[in-house]
Amino acid sequence: MRNRCCLAVFVLFVLAPFVPAADKPAKAPLDAAALARRIDDLLAVRLREKGVPPAPLSDDAEFIRRVFLDLAGGIPSIIDVRDFLDDTRPNKRRIWVDLILDGTKPSRKGMRSDKDDAFTQHFANVWRAWILSRVNSENAAALAPAMETWLRERLKANMPYDRIVRELIASPGDNGGSPSVFYQVNEFKPENLAASASRLFLGIKLECAQCHDDRSGGSWSQGQFWSFAAFFAGANPQNGQVTDKREIDIPGKKKTARARFLDDVEPDWKSGANPRAVLSDWLVSAKNPYFARAAVNRLWSYFFGAGLTDPIDEQGAHNPPSHPELLDLLADQFAEHKFDLKYLIRALVASQAYQRTSVGNHPGQDDPRLFARMVIRGLSAEQLFDSLAEATEYEDNSPPGMNRFGNPENQSPRQKFLSRFAHQDKPTEAPTSILQALYLMNGSFVAERTSLEQNKTLATLADQTGADSKRLDSLFLTVLSRKPTVAESKRFLAYYQRGGPSGDRRKALADIFWALLNSAEFRLNH
Repeated sequence: MRNRCCLAVFVLFVLAPFVPAADKPAKAPLDAAALARRIDDLLAVRLREKGVPPAPLSDDAEFIRRVFLDLAGGIPSIIDVRDFLDDTRPNKRRIWVDLILDGTKPSRKGMRSDKDDAFTQHFANVWRAWILSRVNSENAAALAPAMETWLRERLKANMPYDRIVRELIASPGDNGGSPSVFYQVNEFKPENLAASASRLFLGIKLECAQCHDDRSGGSWSQGQFWSFAAFFAGANPQNGQVTDKREIDIPGKKKTARARFLDDVEPDWKSGANPRAVLSDWLVSAKNPYFARAAVNRLWSYFFGAGLTDPIDEQGAHNPPSHPELLDLLADQFAEHKFDLKYLIRALVASQAYQRTSVGNHPGQDDPRLFARMVIRGLSAEQLFDSLAEATEYEDNSPPGMNRFGNPENQSPRQKFLSRFAHQDKPTEAPTSILQALYLMNGSFVAERTSLEQNKTLATLADQTGADSKRLDSLFLTVLSRKPTVAESKRFLAYYQRGGPSGDRRKALADIFWALLNSAEFRLNH
């Protein structure tokens, strides 16, 4: 193990030339490709103002690894890498994105034994993490599998985002399904539900006004907070029934707040109206100035490492977006396309901004709010383990939704790994990467999966005849989704051919495999 730690891995990217986007006026509605061009046009305006040139486009190897991590939740298989690199179609990047979103790729079914595709599995996990990320309820972990299962069903059907949110908010007593879970994890408390709903679906940190008028710059009053919370006043089932109560007492004051929207408009109540359904109608309306903006800003932050408004849950005059016209355009087009998540994702990843290399060639590109190059992001625990499983051919047959939860004594290696790491709100800061690195270096799971006894492909590769350089190419393509550079080939081939410290070539090959898995390049999305 000590000898393995001495191996160094260099990160070097081959850069493709940058092709500027054409200047074309926006027309509503825009298809995904046209919206992608408008994204680049609007970003280019700010870059020119700042005198910062955009980074070149990524090469194919950098792109395919990034898009698999972002859309499928793990690195591509060596089969997919080779197929993509050999693909000569000029529009192959768009084609492969469609294959992932449509469930055709990855070529392997995934680490979990169910019928869902990798995109559905991964984004159900992503949205579950977002919804529960700031919930302090003790039973959140136990309820999370139900939430993830519910999300998978809707993402599989490509349910529009507004319908997903409507179901989540409108039905607290939905027979134990995920809408009920959303209420349960917030302990059915109106103040918790109001804070979660406003943060997640409006991009507003409303809880700052719970005890007093918001003095952080958000300009929300205590009265507005409790008027919003009043929609949830009857959400706690009594004898299995929810009520249409729409008033709430403000703690510490002899005042009662009536349910009102955040624009201070009181609903035109109809007899027997469900307050949560009334709220959800207003919440997801295309006329709501916050809903679509919050959704596109959250997804932008996911793909680019920082929101157009950042932090993403603090929309308002006190926190203006870096590119206001772009945020408005994305929100308008998302609403115009009936809140189709896949449409929005296609547009974002088709942009040159998303496809730029992470290797900077100008100091101005280091400003993440300019989006002049792709930022380097830490992998989530799920992305890291599933990438590790892909590279080492580990099959995890634990049920989907049970990935992070369950009895510790009965947890699979995947569950044990995930339980060590919390959700990362800021992947660009990668707060858990050091812990993950130590686990990869010292954990028994990685040691076993990189041994010749446990990894059949590694053993086959070690025993086969042929050029040594092809063995090395296979290892790099398997782990890093690229071939080694000239410098890497020279260094690692020398190590392999002398058999490492023991003089055993087979063990030296396993050492190289272990070193690649422990490299920063493997642990990061770049």
